[in-house]
Amino acid sequence: MIGETSDGFGTRAVHAGQAPDPETGAIMTPVFLTSTYVQDGVGEPRQGHEYARVTNPTRTAMEINLASLEGGDHGIAFASGLAAIEAILKANLASGDHVVCGDNLYGGSERLFRFWERYGIRFDYVDTSDIEALHAAVLPATKIIYLETPTNPLMQLTDLRAGAAIAGEVGALLAVDNTFATPYLQRPLELGADLVVHSTTKYLNGHSDVVGGAVVTRSADQNERLRYQQMATGAVPGPLDCWLVLRATKTLHLRMRAHCAGARVIASHLDEHPAVERVLYPGLADHPQHELASRQMSDFGGMITIDMGSAARAEALATGTRIFALAESLGGVESLISVPARMTHASVPAERRKAMGLTDGLVRLSVGVEDVDDLLADLDRALASID
Repeated sequence: MIGETSDGFGTRAVHAGQAPDPETGAIMTPVFLTSTYVQDGVGEPRQGHEYARVTNPTRTAMEINLASLEGGDHGIAFASGLAAIEAILKANLASGDHVVCGDNLYGGSERLFRFWERYGIRFDYVDTSDIEALHAAVLPATKIIYLETPTNPLMQLTDLRAGAAIAGEVGALLAVDNTFATPYLQRPLELGADLVVHSTTKYLNGHSDVVGGAVVTRSADQNERLRYQQMATGAVPGPLDCWLVLRATKTLHLRMRAHCAGARVIASHLDEHPAVERVLYPGLADHPQHELASRQMSDFGGMITIDMGSAARAEALATGTRIFALAESLGGVESLISVPARMTHASVPAERRKAMGLTDGLVRLSVGVEDVDDLLADLDRALASID
Protein backbone atom coordinates (compact mmCIF):
# COMPACT_ATOMS: atom_id res chain seq x y z
CA MET A 1 0.00 0.00 0.00
CA ILE A 2 1.04 3.64 -0.39
CA GLY A 3 2.95 4.77 2.68
CA GLU A 4 4.83 1.54 3.42
CA THR A 5 8.43 1.95 4.58
CA SER A 6 9.70 0.96 1.11
CA ASP A 7 8.27 4.22 -0.22
CA GLY A 8 10.29 7.44 -0.12
CA PHE A 9 10.05 9.84 2.81
CA GLY A 10 7.88 12.37 0.99
CA THR A 11 5.47 9.69 -0.17
CA ARG A 12 5.11 8.33 3.35
CA ALA A 13 4.73 11.84 4.76
CA VAL A 14 1.73 12.41 2.51
CA HIS A 15 0.11 8.98 2.61
CA ALA A 16 1.19 6.78 5.56
CA GLY A 17 -1.69 5.98 7.89
CA GLN A 18 -4.21 7.58 5.58
CA ALA A 19 -6.56 6.38 2.88
CA PRO A 20 -9.59 8.02 1.26
CA ASP A 21 -12.66 7.75 3.45
CA PRO A 22 -14.49 4.57 2.31
CA GLU A 23 -17.94 6.12 2.60
CA THR A 24 -17.41 9.55 1.05
CA GLY A 25 -14.11 9.31 -0.80
CA ALA A 26 -12.76 12.28 1.18
CA ILE A 27 -9.00 12.34 0.63
CA MET A 28 -8.30 13.92 4.02
CA THR A 29 -8.65 11.89 7.19
CA PRO A 30 -11.79 13.07 9.04
CA VAL A 31 -11.61 14.73 12.44
CA PHE A 32 -13.52 12.30 14.67
CA LEU A 33 -14.97 14.60 17.31
CA THR A 34 -16.49 11.98 19.56
CA SER A 35 -15.99 10.86 23.13
CA THR A 36 -17.54 7.40 22.76
CA TYR A 37 -18.68 4.87 20.16
CA VAL A 38 -21.89 2.87 19.71
CA GLN A 39 -21.25 -0.83 20.16
CA ASP A 40 -22.79 -3.60 18.04
CA GLY A 41 -23.60 -5.55 21.20
CA VAL A 42 -22.71 -5.66 24.87
CA GLY A 43 -18.93 -5.77 24.96
CA GLU A 44 -18.78 -5.81 21.14
CA PRO A 45 -17.08 -2.58 20.02
CA ARG A 46 -17.33 -1.69 16.37
CA GLN A 47 -13.90 -1.79 14.67
CA GLY A 48 -12.27 -1.95 18.11
CA HIS A 49 -13.36 1.51 19.29
CA GLU A 50 -14.86 1.75 22.78
CA TYR A 51 -13.92 5.12 24.25
CA ALA A 52 -11.97 8.05 22.80
CA ARG A 53 -9.38 8.18 25.57
CA VAL A 54 -8.30 4.71 24.42
CA THR A 55 -8.59 5.10 20.64
CA ASN A 56 -9.62 7.70 18.12
CA PRO A 57 -9.36 7.10 14.34
CA THR A 58 -7.78 10.51 13.70
CA ARG A 59 -5.19 9.86 16.39
CA THR A 60 -4.51 6.38 15.04
CA ALA A 61 -3.87 7.79 11.57
CA MET A 62 -1.36 10.27 13.00
CA GLU A 63 0.36 7.57 15.08
CA ILE A 64 0.79 5.34 12.03
CA ASN A 65 2.11 8.27 10.03
CA LEU A 66 4.72 9.24 12.64
CA ALA A 67 5.81 5.63 13.08
CA SER A 68 6.35 5.31 9.35
CA LEU A 69 8.42 8.50 9.16
CA GLU A 70 10.68 7.33 12.01
CA GLY A 71 11.04 3.83 10.58
CA GLY A 72 9.20 2.33 13.56
CA ASP A 73 6.37 -0.13 13.93
CA HIS A 74 4.36 1.67 16.62
CA GLY A 75 3.51 5.30 17.32
CA ILE A 76 1.89 6.34 20.60
CA ALA A 77 0.58 9.90 20.89
CA PHE A 78 0.37 12.02 24.03
CA ALA A 79 -0.93 15.44 25.01
CA SER A 80 2.56 16.99 25.10
CA GLY A 81 6.19 16.08 24.66
CA LEU A 82 6.63 16.01 28.44
CA ALA A 83 3.65 13.66 28.78
CA ALA A 84 5.36 11.37 26.26
CA ILE A 85 8.61 11.44 28.25
CA GLU A 86 6.80 10.76 31.51
CA ALA A 87 5.02 7.80 29.93
CA ILE A 88 8.42 6.28 29.14
CA LEU A 89 9.44 6.69 32.78
CA LYS A 90 6.19 5.25 34.13
CA ALA A 91 6.31 2.31 31.77
CA ASN A 92 9.87 1.27 32.57
CA LEU A 93 11.09 2.47 35.97
CA ALA A 94 10.68 1.50 39.62
CA SER A 95 12.21 2.81 42.83
CA GLY A 96 15.96 2.13 42.89
CA ASP A 97 16.39 2.31 39.13
CA HIS A 98 18.97 4.52 37.47
CA VAL A 99 18.81 6.79 34.41
CA VAL A 100 21.75 8.33 32.58
CA CYS A 101 20.86 11.61 30.87
CA GLY A 102 22.59 14.12 28.72
CA ASP A 103 23.66 17.11 30.80
CA ASN A 104 22.15 19.59 28.33
CA LEU A 105 18.47 18.73 28.09
CA TYR A 106 15.43 20.87 27.48
CA GLY A 107 14.70 22.60 30.79
CA GLY A 108 11.26 21.04 31.08
CA SER A 109 12.73 17.54 30.77
CA GLU A 110 15.16 18.16 33.60
CA ARG A 111 12.39 19.67 35.72
CA LEU A 112 10.34 16.52 35.16
CA PHE A 113 13.25 14.30 36.13
CA ARG A 114 13.79 16.26 39.35
CA PHE A 115 10.16 15.54 40.21
CA TRP A 116 10.72 11.81 39.66
CA GLU A 117 13.71 11.75 41.98
CA ARG A 118 11.30 11.90 44.94
CA TYR A 119 10.13 8.39 43.97
CA GLY A 120 13.57 6.86 44.36
CA ILE A 121 14.75 7.13 40.76
CA ARG A 122 18.34 8.28 40.38
CA PHE A 123 19.27 10.52 37.44
CA ASP A 124 22.91 11.19 36.56
CA TYR A 125 23.74 13.90 34.02
CA VAL A 126 26.80 13.56 31.80
CA ASP A 127 28.19 15.10 28.64
CA THR A 128 27.00 12.39 26.26
CA SER A 129 28.99 13.86 23.38
CA ASP A 130 31.89 12.23 25.29
CA ILE A 131 31.24 8.53 24.73
CA GLU A 132 33.78 7.52 27.36
CA ALA A 133 31.97 9.65 29.94
CA LEU A 134 28.65 8.11 28.90
CA HIS A 135 30.08 4.61 29.24
CA ALA A 136 31.54 5.39 32.68
CA ALA A 137 28.17 6.67 33.95
CA VAL A 138 26.27 3.46 33.20
CA LEU A 139 25.60 1.20 36.20
CA PRO A 140 24.10 -2.27 36.65
CA ALA A 141 20.92 -0.49 37.82
CA THR A 142 20.73 1.67 34.69
CA LYS A 143 17.41 1.11 32.94
CA ILE A 144 17.34 4.05 30.50
CA ILE A 145 19.89 6.17 28.70
CA TYR A 146 18.08 9.36 27.73
CA LEU A 147 19.57 11.64 25.09
CA GLU A 148 18.92 14.70 23.01
CA THR A 149 20.98 15.07 19.85
CA PRO A 150 21.49 17.83 18.88
CA THR A 151 21.02 19.22 22.37
CA ASN A 152 18.96 22.22 23.39
CA PRO A 153 20.50 24.80 23.24
CA LEU A 154 24.21 23.91 23.10
CA MET A 155 23.87 21.92 19.88
CA GLN A 156 26.02 19.01 21.10
CA LEU A 157 25.69 15.63 19.37
CA THR A 158 25.89 12.08 20.66
CA ASP A 159 27.02 9.13 18.58
CA LEU A 160 23.81 7.10 18.61
CA ARG A 161 25.34 3.83 17.43
CA ALA A 162 27.87 4.02 20.25
CA GLY A 163 25.15 4.96 22.72
CA ALA A 164 23.04 1.97 21.63
CA ALA A 165 26.00 -0.35 22.14
CA ILE A 166 26.56 0.98 25.66
CA ALA A 167 22.88 0.57 26.53
CA GLY A 168 22.97 -2.97 25.24
CA GLU A 169 25.81 -3.89 27.58
CA VAL A 170 23.55 -3.52 30.63
CA GLY A 171 20.19 -4.22 29.00
CA ALA A 172 19.11 -0.58 29.25
CA LEU A 173 16.80 1.22 26.85
CA LEU A 174 18.16 3.98 24.65
CA ALA A 175 15.58 6.78 24.40
CA VAL A 176 16.27 9.70 22.09
CA ASP A 177 14.50 13.04 21.88
CA ASN A 178 14.56 13.66 18.13
CA THR A 179 12.59 16.92 18.21
CA PHE A 180 15.40 19.15 16.91
CA ALA A 181 16.41 16.87 14.05
CA THR A 182 13.03 15.39 13.05
CA PRO A 183 12.83 12.04 11.24
CA TYR A 184 13.61 13.83 7.98
CA LEU A 185 17.17 14.53 9.14
CA GLN A 186 17.83 11.70 11.62
CA ARG A 187 16.21 8.38 12.47
CA PRO A 188 17.54 7.09 15.80
CA LEU A 189 15.75 3.72 15.55
CA GLU A 190 17.87 2.91 12.50
CA LEU A 191 20.97 3.69 14.58
CA GLY A 192 20.01 1.37 17.45
CA ALA A 193 17.70 3.40 19.68
CA ASP A 194 14.76 1.67 21.35
CA LEU A 195 12.48 4.68 21.77
CA VAL A 196 12.21 7.99 19.94
CA VAL A 197 10.30 10.84 21.53
CA HIS A 198 8.99 14.02 19.91
CA SER A 199 7.35 17.19 20.93
CA THR A 200 4.94 17.27 18.01
CA THR A 201 4.42 20.91 18.98
CA LYS A 202 7.64 21.74 17.15
CA TYR A 203 8.74 20.77 13.64
CA LEU A 204 6.28 17.93 13.11
CA ASN A 205 3.41 20.37 13.40
CA GLY A 206 5.49 23.33 12.32
CA HIS A 207 2.76 25.99 12.47
CA SER A 208 2.73 26.96 16.18
CA ASP A 209 -0.89 25.96 16.72
CA VAL A 210 -0.65 22.59 18.52
CA VAL A 211 0.78 21.16 21.74
CA GLY A 212 1.45 17.43 21.60
CA GLY A 213 3.94 14.61 21.92
CA ALA A 214 4.63 11.12 20.64
CA VAL A 215 6.83 8.07 21.17
CA VAL A 216 7.84 5.76 18.32
CA THR A 217 9.29 2.28 18.78
CA ARG A 218 9.88 -1.00 17.01
CA SER A 219 9.29 -2.98 20.20
CA ALA A 220 5.96 -4.75 20.66
CA ASP A 221 6.65 -4.88 24.41
CA GLN A 222 7.27 -1.13 24.64
CA ASN A 223 4.19 -0.47 22.53
CA GLU A 224 2.08 -2.48 24.96
CA ARG A 225 3.58 -0.71 27.98
CA LEU A 226 3.11 2.75 26.50
CA ARG A 227 -0.41 2.02 25.25
CA TYR A 228 -1.29 1.07 28.81
CA GLN A 229 0.10 4.39 30.07
CA GLN A 230 -1.79 6.23 27.37
CA MET A 231 -5.04 4.56 28.38
CA ALA A 232 -4.48 4.59 32.15
CA THR A 233 -3.37 8.20 32.57
CA GLY A 234 -5.39 9.74 29.75
CA ALA A 235 -2.76 12.29 28.67
CA VAL A 236 -3.85 12.06 25.05
CA PRO A 237 -4.13 14.71 22.32
CA GLY A 238 -7.52 15.74 21.00
CA PRO A 239 -8.55 14.70 17.49
CA LEU A 240 -8.28 18.19 16.02
CA ASP A 241 -4.70 18.49 17.30
CA CYS A 242 -3.91 15.11 15.73
CA TRP A 243 -5.46 16.22 12.45
CA LEU A 244 -3.37 19.40 12.43
CA VAL A 245 -0.17 17.41 12.97
CA LEU A 246 -1.23 14.90 10.33
CA ARG A 247 -1.82 17.71 7.86
CA ALA A 248 1.53 19.27 8.74
CA THR A 249 3.64 16.14 8.30
CA LYS A 250 2.62 16.12 4.64
CA THR A 251 4.97 19.06 4.12
CA LEU A 252 7.64 18.16 6.70
CA HIS A 253 10.23 17.25 4.06
CA LEU A 254 9.60 20.52 2.20
CA ARG A 255 9.71 22.66 5.32
CA MET A 256 12.86 21.04 6.67
CA ARG A 257 14.71 21.72 3.44
CA ALA A 258 13.82 25.41 3.80
CA HIS A 259 14.70 25.52 7.52
CA CYS A 260 18.09 23.91 6.88
CA ALA A 261 18.92 26.02 3.86
CA GLY A 262 18.19 29.24 5.73
CA ALA A 263 20.04 28.14 8.85
CA ARG A 264 23.19 27.25 6.90
CA VAL A 265 23.34 30.72 5.37
CA ILE A 266 22.60 32.51 8.66
CA ALA A 267 25.07 30.43 10.69
CA SER A 268 27.86 31.13 8.19
CA HIS A 269 27.03 34.84 8.18
CA LEU A 270 26.94 35.13 11.98
CA ASP A 271 30.16 33.14 12.27
CA GLU A 272 31.92 36.03 10.51
CA HIS A 273 30.04 38.82 12.30
CA PRO A 274 32.26 40.88 14.64
CA ALA A 275 29.44 41.39 17.19
CA VAL A 276 29.00 37.63 17.72
CA GLU A 277 31.49 35.80 19.91
CA ARG A 278 30.63 32.24 18.91
CA VAL A 279 28.17 30.31 16.77
CA LEU A 280 27.00 26.81 17.71
CA TYR A 281 25.70 25.01 14.62
CA PRO A 282 26.57 21.45 13.53
CA GLY A 283 26.80 22.53 9.91
CA LEU A 284 29.86 24.69 10.56
CA ALA A 285 33.16 22.95 9.89
CA ASP A 286 34.57 24.05 13.27
CA HIS A 287 31.71 22.49 15.27
CA PRO A 288 33.26 19.77 17.51
CA GLN A 289 30.91 17.10 16.15
CA HIS A 290 30.64 18.33 12.56
CA GLU A 291 31.92 15.02 11.20
CA LEU A 292 29.46 13.06 13.33
CA ALA A 293 26.62 15.34 12.23
CA SER A 294 27.58 14.79 8.60
CA ARG A 295 27.47 11.04 9.15
CA GLN A 296 24.46 10.74 11.46
CA MET A 297 22.17 13.41 9.99
CA SER A 298 21.18 14.14 6.40
CA ASP A 299 21.35 17.91 7.04
CA PHE A 300 22.10 20.14 10.00
CA GLY A 301 18.72 21.48 11.08
CA GLY A 302 17.14 24.88 11.58
CA MET A 303 18.39 25.65 15.12
CA ILE A 304 21.34 27.95 15.81
CA THR A 305 22.74 29.13 19.14
CA ILE A 306 25.01 32.15 19.34
CA ASP A 307 27.07 33.55 22.20
CA MET A 308 26.74 37.30 22.63
CA GLY A 309 29.15 37.40 25.57
CA SER A 310 26.85 38.83 28.24
CA ALA A 311 23.26 38.82 29.42
CA ALA A 312 22.82 42.47 28.46
CA ARG A 313 24.00 41.94 24.89
CA ALA A 314 21.89 38.79 24.56
CA GLU A 315 18.78 40.65 25.71
CA ALA A 316 19.52 43.55 23.38
CA LEU A 317 19.66 41.23 20.39
CA ALA A 318 16.60 39.22 21.42
CA THR A 319 14.50 42.35 21.84
CA GLY A 320 15.92 44.17 18.84
CA THR A 321 14.74 41.99 15.97
CA ARG A 322 11.61 42.63 13.93
CA ILE A 323 11.06 39.38 11.99
CA PHE A 324 12.57 37.03 14.57
CA ALA A 325 9.83 37.02 17.23
CA LEU A 326 10.82 36.91 20.90
CA ALA A 327 9.13 33.72 22.07
CA GLU A 328 9.73 30.28 23.49
CA SER A 329 9.22 27.14 21.38
CA LEU A 330 10.76 26.37 18.02
CA GLY A 331 10.25 24.60 14.72
CA GLY A 332 7.48 26.77 13.30
CA VAL A 333 7.44 28.38 9.88
CA GLU A 334 8.04 31.73 11.60
CA SER A 335 11.49 32.57 12.96
CA LEU A 336 11.82 32.82 16.73
CA ILE A 337 14.53 34.14 19.04
CA SER A 338 15.01 33.45 22.75
CA VAL A 339 17.47 33.70 25.62
CA PRO A 340 17.58 30.16 27.06
CA ALA A 341 19.00 31.03 30.49
CA ARG A 342 16.02 33.30 31.18
CA MET A 343 13.36 31.53 29.17
CA THR A 344 13.37 27.83 28.16
CA HIS A 345 16.01 26.83 30.73
CA ALA A 346 15.17 29.24 33.55
CA SER A 347 14.03 26.29 35.70
CA VAL A 348 17.49 24.68 35.51
CA PRO A 349 19.48 25.63 38.63
CA ALA A 350 22.05 28.34 37.93
CA GLU A 351 24.95 26.15 39.01
CA ARG A 352 23.85 23.42 36.59
CA ARG A 353 23.62 25.93 33.75
CA LYS A 354 27.09 27.22 34.55
CA ALA A 355 28.56 23.72 34.74
CA MET A 356 27.23 22.74 31.32
CA GLY A 357 28.25 26.02 29.67
CA LEU A 358 24.74 27.42 29.28
CA THR A 359 25.70 31.02 29.92
CA ASP A 360 23.51 34.09 30.22
CA GLY A 361 24.88 35.39 26.93
CA LEU A 362 23.48 32.60 24.76
CA VAL A 363 20.76 33.38 22.23
CA ARG A 364 18.82 30.63 20.44
CA LEU A 365 17.47 31.09 16.94
CA SER A 366 14.76 28.95 15.39
CA VAL A 367 15.14 29.77 11.70
CA GLY A 368 11.81 29.80 9.91
CA VAL A 369 11.00 29.70 6.22
CA GLU A 370 10.92 33.43 5.51
CA ASP A 371 13.20 34.86 2.80
CA VAL A 372 16.71 34.42 4.14
CA ASP A 373 17.84 37.87 2.95
CA ASP A 374 15.13 39.42 5.14
CA LEU A 375 16.24 37.34 8.12
CA LEU A 376 19.88 38.36 7.62
CA ALA A 377 18.91 42.01 7.39
CA ASP A 378 16.82 41.68 10.55
CA LEU A 379 19.72 40.22 12.53
CA ASP A 380 22.26 42.68 11.12
CA ARG A 381 20.02 45.62 12.02
CA ALA A 382 19.65 44.37 15.61
CA LEU A 383 23.35 43.56 15.95
CA ALA A 384 24.35 46.98 14.66
CA SER A 385 22.51 48.63 17.55
CA ILE A 386 24.45 46.72 20.21
CA ASP A 387 27.53 48.35 21.76
